[in-house]
Amino acid sequence: MTTRAFLFATVMLGAAARAVAGPSPVPLELDGTAGTVTTFPAQATAYDFSRLKREKLGRGLVAWRSATNVVTVSWRYLSSDARDIAFDVLRDGVRIATNVTAATQIDDAVPDGGVPHRYALVANGETLAETTSHTTLGSIEIPLPAPPDDGMTPDGTAYTYFPGDCSIGDVDGDGEYEIFLKWDPSVKGGMSSYTGETYYECLKLDGTSLWRIRMGRNIRAGEHCSDFAVADFDGDGRAEMIVKTADGTMDAKGTVIGDASKDWRAHPLGSVLDGPEYISVFDGLTGAVRDTVDYLPERGPPSDWETARGWGDSYGNRVERYLFTPAYLDGEHLSCVACRGIYKRTALTAYDWDGAHLSVRWLFDTTNTVISTAFQGQGFHSLRVGDVDGDGCDEIVYGAMAVDHDGSPLYSTQLGHGDALHLLQMDPLRRGLQVFVCLESSPYGCALYEAATGEIRWRKTAGQDTGRAVAGDLDGANPGCEAWAVAGKGLFDQFGSSLVPYDAKKGYQGLSFSHLVWWTGTLERSLLPGTEVRSYSLTDKAATVIATFADVTTINSSKAVPCLAGDLLGDWREEVLMARTDGRALRLFLSSERTDYRFWTFLEDPVYRHSIAHQNGCYNQPTQAGFYFGPDLLGHGIWFRGTFLP
Repeated sequence: MTTRAFLFATVMLGAAARAVAGPSPVPLELDGTAGTVTTFPAQATAYDFSRLKREKLGRGLVAWRSATNVVTVSWRYLSSDARDIAFDVLRDGVRIATNVTAATQIDDAVPDGGVPHRYALVANGETLAETTSHTTLGSIEIPLPAPPDDGMTPDGTAYTYFPGDCSIGDVDGDGEYEIFLKWDPSVKGGMSSYTGETYYECLKLDGTSLWRIRMGRNIRAGEHCSDFAVADFDGDGRAEMIVKTADGTMDAKGTVIGDASKDWRAHPLGSVLDGPEYISVFDGLTGAVRDTVDYLPERGPPSDWETARGWGDSYGNRVERYLFTPAYLDGEHLSCVACRGIYKRTALTAYDWDGAHLSVRWLFDTTNTVISTAFQGQGFHSLRVGDVDGDGCDEIVYGAMAVDHDGSPLYSTQLGHGDALHLLQMDPLRRGLQVFVCLESSPYGCALYEAATGEIRWRKTAGQDTGRAVAGDLDGANPGCEAWAVAGKGLFDQFGSSLVPYDAKKGYQGLSFSHLVWWTGTLERSLLPGTEVRSYSLTDKAATVIATFADVTTINSSKAVPCLAGDLLGDWREEVLMARTDGRALRLFLSSERTDYRFWTFLEDPVYRHSIAHQNGCYNQPTQAGFYFGPDLLGHGIWFRGTFLP
């Protein structure tokens, strides 16, 4: 039996979407030979996809010059496709591949790779998509319009602009994504000085600018202060952007929110400690503001910030910590959850956009006396979203605590504050999702707990602040996923057993603690430290560089992350979007490695799609799927169900 295989998923709808007792066999094709595998549900329940107002997804057809005279062509396999669907690929009207039933990617040898060619994707006699090949060797270059004008803060500090965090959304309803780019000023971040102003821009993949929004002087620039959520919140097939605004914010049409004459920055600190606070929804296609309401909860008077139930300091730092994310709170429509406060007081506010009005669905606030003090100080610089308790609606895993879909407290682990967290299915044989975290609260270290209940499965303590942690299936030599953390003293399996102990002389032996990416042709995940992709071997206890991205740089200072990483185009592998070194273009890197697997795009999994949408939040974290995905799908004869439509 060869390694070539088709990967297929089945769905459980309605009552069948609930937990299934025991495994059941389903057919799997291996090079056309029928076989069976044992099926375990991926999690306690699954979303009822018939209710979700999901995105319309096109084929994501992309062609790029992967070698001097080779063009790689890649496209999406969708859950709506017939299981036996076969694709044809045409170049300049001539069929170059027929009856493609394995991976949804081919290599096309051409004598003139530097010349653009027109490719078409055909199935059942119908042209599904067309695209022109990109001729830049090794990546797709997306030219950027001129950055915003240079500026100067009131204390005389000059600043320039550079591309920052990105998100994606389909703004015109054609099934393909546009890029939402945040322009960061070079003066940003610290809470004891002025910052420049932040801009948002929406771009086509060819670099065409659709609009630009100016946030104004009363919104501080930085990863903590200017998170944004992009999604189709009203279900009309086109994405919107929701973001916190203030007096002086100007939309793409020149409309000013609030009073443009107001300057609420404190002197000489530069912090915004007073003045009205708003949250606004902007049209994804035009950049026009559609509605603005008061941001809740308000920051309150500074005299309250350091109290036992305040934000945690007296100078406007911790009150300006935000995270934004979409979520299916009613199991059908997307809401925007705006989060404020991390270290002490914590507040999450759910907003709904119905196409005409922005309204509050619920407010979770630890100053509410009905909420236990156990929920205070549990926030992280990142969050995760998914249906963790099997009710068909999304919950918000906000660090060491979770908020139920209706805004009520779900649980608090009382592990305290930390930075990174990951929501995933660590064990392919165990129902349910887990959360892996690193901890900034003594006794520090890292921990794995059940996403549904907060029950701690294992914990490793450390003698210092543990600021980075990652989890994923790096190597099929170990069943299930692995987890590791800085100061966590090694790499652990799903049960907390050490696989690669920390070595005082060798350090972490090639492990990195930032992003991950599905890059290779196997089902294993790769490390994404800075501008490299590395494959990790448990046998060798070492990482091998398998790709290097040229003439680009990371963002967000020591976090050293890409502008965005995820399954943006083509087959199920992920792409990496980075800023060119001079800041005048974005470069999208795609994997041209051969794969033998065909798999539905991760974008159809809500947990995964949410993880792209909130990746821009504060300390960027890699994408995670709401089901186990890795070598155990094949090596141990395990398959999953319950996450996609047939």
